[in-house]
Amino acid sequence: MSEFRPSEKILDILEARVAVIAARWNGEITDGLLSGAIKALTRHGIAQNNIEIFRVPGAFELPLASQRAARTGRFSAVISLGCVIRGDTPHFDYVCSETTRGIGQVSLNENLPVAFGLLTTDNLEQSLERSGDNSENKGEEAALTALEMLTMLQKMDGS
Repeated sequence: MSEFRPSEKILDILEARVAVIAARWNGEITDGLLSGAIKALTRHGIAQNNIEIFRVPGAFELPLASQRAARTGRFSAVISLGCVIRGDTPHFDYVCSETTRGIGQVSLNENLPVAFGLLTTDNLEQSLERSGDNSENKGEEAALTALEMLTMLQKMDGS
């Protein structure tokens, strides 16, 4: 995979505040995603005290928590992190579908970058590969997406 980077610095980096919502379910995986997201944000100049972390029980709760964070007006962007691993029942399909829809809807309804960092994998091995301390970390990728969208929206607004 090629390295993913925002196309340019955030215009007002010192003021950017980011909410990171991470599910506790599959904690080993989501902790890795969270670590990747924090590393990416701080590497690109977001001050640690401008990053707030919120934990929710599982992936299904990500949309509501993301919406609540967006509606506070305190955050420039929201990053939603979770992991759903396929099992033997249709539960996987329902949770993945509704969580994906919900996170996307929050972004559109609240007019705010809400990055999608939900792993939907077939097995634990795939989840570990995508949440490890490596170039494949999807938490890092979600954080970089949030920063790039924030920059682009600021440019559209003329700020």
